[in-house]
Amino acid sequence: MSQTSIVEHDIKPYFDLEAFMHMSRETRLGGATLERLAELWEAWLPKLAVREIDTGKIHYLAVWLPEEVEGTVDETWGKSATDGFLANNLAQFLCMCAIQEMLPEVEDGGCAPSPRPTAALREALAGLGLPYRSEDSSLLSRRYAVVTHYPFKGGCEICHMQSHCPKGQGQAESAGIVLPGHEREEAAPAGD
Repeated sequence: MSQTSIVEHDIKPYFDLEAFMHMSRETRLGGATLERLAELWEAWLPKLAVREIDTGKIHYLAVWLPEEVEGTVDETWGKSATDGFLANNLAQFLCMCAIQEMLPEVEDGGCAPSPRPTAALREALAGLGLPYRSEDSSLLSRRYAVVTHYPFKGGCEICHMQSHCPKGQGQAESAGIVLPGHEREEAAPAGD
């Protein structure tokens, strides 16, 4: 019997244009582009899910956007690579802004470390409609999703995915965003 409790948080981060441009490595955005990004932010903000998960032993924070947002980003990519790139960045940025609002230490630490997916965490996330991709995967089913320890327990040094992360391996200039279709793939089990 699970002793898991889940608390919903109503987080409405503001759109920090300077931080978004830094993450996207943009030096200039046109007025029409900025207007489109602001419209997407306002449309996605009510869809943002933020949950504190207490499994009895360990506490976690989960933040994600629904599949609908993934579809919007994919449609945008189909029309314009530049707009798709920015929409993808915006969805990732929205999730990280919510994480940073709940855990300000993440900004200084530079990472919202991924916890080891325990059975209790897997069960809780599946109940929220945010399952892992498979029973032995450490990747979530949603593209725009973050799960980390709550409260903050450290940066890269405690991340379950450290061995697969350029930043966790000391490559400080690693990409700040992940493009659709370029997510880290799970290694095939031995003997396949």
